[in-house]
Order: sequence, then C-alpha cells, then structure tokens
Amino acid sequence: MNQVADILQLAFDARQQHVDAVLATVVRTEGSAYRKPGAMMLICEDGRSAGMISGGCLEPHIIKRAFWLTRHGASVQVYQTGDEQKEDLEDELEEKLDNDAIDFAVDLEDELNFGLGCNGKVHVLFERLSSAMPYLGLIQKVRQSGESTTVATLIRSNSSEVTVGTRVHLNASFLDDNKNSQEIPEQTTNLPKPIIDELSAYKVSKRHADYLVLKSPVANDNSSKDAIQTEWLVQHLQPQIRLLVCGAGNDVMPLVTMAKLQDWHVTVIDSRPQYATCQRFPQADAALYVALDDSEALLKLSQNAAVALMSHSLSQDRARLAVLLKHANHCNYIGQLGPRYRTERLIKEISATCADPTALADGINQLHYPIGYKLGGDGPEALALSIIAQISAVVYEKVAVTKELAQPKASYE
Repeated sequence: MNQVADILQLAFDARQQHVDAVLATVVRTEGSAYRKPGAMMLICEDGRSAGMISGGCLEPHIIKRAFWLTRHGASVQVYQTGDEQKEDLEDELEEKLDNDAIDFAVDLEDELNFGLGCNGKVHVLFERLSSAMPYLGLIQKVRQSGESTTVATLIRSNSSEVTVGTRVHLNASFLDDNKNSQEIPEQTTNLPKPIIDELSAYKVSKRHADYLVLKSPVANDNSSKDAIQTEWLVQHLQPQIRLLVCGAGNDVMPLVTMAKLQDWHVTVIDSRPQYATCQRFPQADAALYVALDDSEALLKLSQNAAVALMSHSLSQDRARLAVLLKHANHCNYIGQLGPRYRTERLIKEISATCADPTALADGINQLHYPIGYKLGGDGPEALALSIIAQISAVVYEKVAVTKELAQPKASYE
C-alpha cells in the first residue's frame, strides 16, 4: 500500500464507523524539511493512524496532541528542527496547553524546538475529519478521474473573521464535470473580493504547492495599516503517475511492486491472455488482454501515461511501438526493453512499413532505449529499479547528474 491510499481508506473507514480523527497536513516548510507541503497524516481517536509528515521524529508528539490542538477548531503549529532543544519542552508545553487564554487559531512559533539538527521549520495544519473530509474527497476524485485541479488552504490571517483551514476551490469546472464528488465548501463570505480574485488568477509553480501571502484593504479603508493579510497554501492536486506495461513476463512483477510503492496507477497488458491476469499481478490496478491490432485500446490506456515496452517478443514490441511512435506526445514517457541494436532494428522495420517515416521522428527522439538508467545490479529487481528511476526523472523533469546514468546497461551492451 502507500501513504495517500492508506490515508484515504482510513478516513473513509473512520467516517463509516463514526470514529473521530484529525488530519495533520504540512502547509509550509522553511529550511530543511523531510516532507514537502501537502504531506498528510491521519490520527484516529481509537489509536489507528496512517501517513507521515516527517521522518518519524514529529509523529509521536503529533499523535499525542492532535485532538487537543483541534478542540476549538483548526489550528496551525510550527515545529522547529534546529540544534537546540529545551530540556523542559514537554513541561513548558503542558503549561501552555493548560492555559485557556491561548489562541489555538495561531501557532506557538519558536516554542516547539525538537533539537533534531535539521535547521528547518515545519508548519502543520490540524483539523478534525469532519472539516477535512471534503478535501480528502477531492483528492480521491482527482485519483479516480485522472484530472488535476487546484485548491487554496488558508494557513493564517490577521483577521479573526477569517477561519484557519478555510479552503477555496479554484477550478469550478472540475466539480461541474464530477458531479458525484463531495465539493469543498468555499467559505469565502468573509474574504475580500480582491483576495478571491488573486487566488483565482494565481498560477501554481512546477513545485505544485506554493506559499502565498495576500493583502487586501478592509472595506472603505485603503490604508495598509488595516489591511487584511492572509497566508495560503495553493496546491495543484495531481493524479497518480500512470504506468502502462506492455508485456506480462515474470520480470514485470517487481516493476509493478515498486511502482505501487510509489503510489503509481499500474496497468499491465499482453496479447497472451494467459499472461495478463489478476492472479499473476494482484498488485496491479488492472491486468488486461489487448490484441496487437487493437490500436484504439492501446492509445486509450497510454494517454498521459509512462509506457514500458518489455514483452521480450519482437512481434509484440513492433506492433505496440509502431502505434506509440506515431503518437509520442500522447504519452509522458516511452521506454523499450532490450539492447540498443534490437530497438534500432524495430525502428528500421517500423519505418520501412510507414507511409510517412518522418511522422515517427518525434517518437524516436523521445524513446528511451535501452530502458532505464545504468544503476548496476542484476536481475528483474535491479531492472525494475532502473526503470522506476528513469520514469521518475522524466515525469518530474529531472535530469541525470552524470552521463554514466544514461548509458546502456552492461547486460545489453
């Protein structure tokens, strides 16, 4: 399983079982941090939990305090991971928590230093499951539909009229197209219109999660002194990476396992029905028989997907590759298993039967062969690791730090 899927499953189970829970979400980081904004952890009142917001160092404290910190509603806390930890941290924290005068809508910044030596700050939003469920439902809908969307979460405000944890959905058409989804209530009645307009016009960076500060003067007052300042986490929620494996041999099994550990959506296809079965690939989201002449099914399954061609069959690879090379922009990645000379033979044969060989040019330029990075090791597991690494680098627009990584694997030279 994986963290996001585990969190969603636990949340839906808890709601059905009438068990209360708290969702902790990283909404901002400063300096070094183990997890990025958007990382989540769900803590149930019966002791169950799922997800992580750090490397394990903050979780014990968070599990202990989550329900207390949300007793008056959502709150944001700041955890420092600097060098110095106060020896009386727990006693001092107990004293603060016992003080009813504390405003739990703001954080206890500079008070919770865990002395981990990472020299960073992690801002965490705590909210009860009842208020977080629409947000989790939206994440589930993104995963099911394969469509991305954008949502803004209020982290802080200098106005008591604006509630921490308020979420504004910035893509109304997504909800219109997914009428069965549980909509995020857009609690914008107390937000100045200029802030709503700025949020709606904001374009999230390639990080897909940005920290944003907005200011707006109060009604009938243009002075900056009385301006409402709000801090937001703006997220571009993306669907899972989709992996299509063309070929259902035994060496595909560890690839499926590693891909699912990364929370990818995995489909395995083969023109041999006895190979492409759920019994052989129980972890895959789908294992399907697809005939070699069924180009329509191949294109549908490969839409916005990373495609790994690894059937160990010239006829299968030739048929699949011929279709994919003509629709290279259709996929996010195409990789061909086998030594370089084998793939070059396939390209030559496909070009010879193509009415317009120039139509293959873009596909050939984007084709990764031999598939994967040269990471060393031997066997299906090492091959799977090299494929996962290369697909991740391509999808996340990273590049290999050395030419050595991109060279053909020794077993294929």
